[in-house]
Amino acid sequence: MATSYKKLWHILVDRNMKKKDLQELAHLTQYQMYKLGQGENITTDIVGKICTALNVKADDIMEFIPDDAEDLK
Repeated sequence: MATSYKKLWHILVDRNMKKKDLQELAHLTQYQMYKLGQGENITTDIVGKICTALNVKADDIMEFIPDDAEDLK
């Protein structure tokens, strides 16, 4: 199952923020930002930091994409 952070990037665009702004606001490392940019898994701690910084919920910034129909069962 893949993770998509497209919702997060849309929020940043809507708020006229850059990824660097998010990194500073949520106190994230460059490596954590790299993982977000690559759509890799991040810890719930990082999700919490982002949600707190942006005042949003987890489902506002990310979604899970099933690899195939078998994951839907």
